[in-house]
Amino acid sequence: MDRIESYERRPPVPGLRLLAGAVLGLALVLLARFLWFETGLFRSEAAPRPVTPRGDLAADEKATVELFERSSPSVVHITTKERQTDWLGRNVFEVPQGTGSGFLWDGEGHVVTNVHVIEGGDTADVTLSDQSTWRARFVGAAADKDIAVLRIDAPRGALRPLPVGTSGDLRVGQKVFAIGNPFGLDQTLTTGVISGLDREIRLESSRVIRGVIQTDAAVNPGNSGGPLLDSSGRLIGVNTAIHSPTGASVGIGFAVPVDTVNRLVPQIIRTGRVASPSLGIRILPDDSARRLGVEGVPIGEVVRGSPAERAGLRGLQRVRGGRPRLGDVIVGLDGKPIAGEKDLYLALDDHAVGDTVTIRVLRGNSTVDVSVTLAAME
Repeated sequence: MDRIESYERRPPVPGLRLLAGAVLGLALVLLARFLWFETGLFRSEAAPRPVTPRGDLAADEKATVELFERSSPSVVHITTKERQTDWLGRNVFEVPQGTGSGFLWDGEGHVVTNVHVIEGGDTADVTLSDQSTWRARFVGAAADKDIAVLRIDAPRGALRPLPVGTSGDLRVGQKVFAIGNPFGLDQTLTTGVISGLDREIRLESSRVIRGVIQTDAAVNPGNSGGPLLDSSGRLIGVNTAIHSPTGASVGIGFAVPVDTVNRLVPQIIRTGRVASPSLGIRILPDDSARRLGVEGVPIGEVVRGSPAERAGLRGLQRVRGGRPRLGDVIVGLDGKPIAGEKDLYLALDDHAVGDTVTIRVLRGNSTVDVSVTLAAME
């Protein structure tokens, strides 16, 4: 037989296998790099997409953009600060206390905002849309309407007051625009509609403001004191409060109507305060009227020397035995029915000191109209 020699195959050296793998991997990387950078084989979809022409803005978009660009230079950012001293009582420094919004009222540097934006602070700085900041002086306020006026000494060229509209002809459903500084974000625009009119709100300070505008335009902390505008860019209200369980906007915001603002601000600028109009009477509360079985506002007392006394209005009288005898009961003011205290206060809110109003009173079994010139309430 032929001799057959067998042999056992030796295993490869591990280092050679690793080296071969590394060389192969490097070769693949170099090949991919070449194909990617030199030939563009795998890059056909990686290039930037071509821009599709958009065309012109829609008409309502143009109107909104133009309104913002025209109105935003009139809106300011207000920062209040509190003065504090160090523990030795030697050095005084200012600590930021809060922020809010406001707007330029005239070319004299008057700025309108909310009382609650500036109360609690010792100083206030006003930042204009050009980012210049001015130390403000407090002029005065109407606390029961949450309206305050500041003044800055900025040059006239930097002051662009808003055009003023009217709130007397507002309608639910019309477009509105709010500009302010929510959460410190300057020059923020939100849009919406008027959701309701003649609302009544109670602020955290327990002040009650009547006749306010309700809107679903987003109003957040920091928007307070900023303007609410109509589609013509006219001021129709001052954003004041929101109704929210979270503290942020849920689509229910409130603004003091501009007719109220336009009546109060000139008084504040002239005298530093607002003189509330008064008939010169003390009225009986609604529960007393109900006990007496009357609808309207019974006059409890006529103040001596008051417009009511000069007009001949009569208050509650005492007869034999100390029993009260009903005097005049106010049931109307300038054609508006007066069913209770709230109606009377709302009707007087529409007037100023010096206005002459027609009061309709129930006197016994007769109805009498009396003209009264309103005086300043002491």
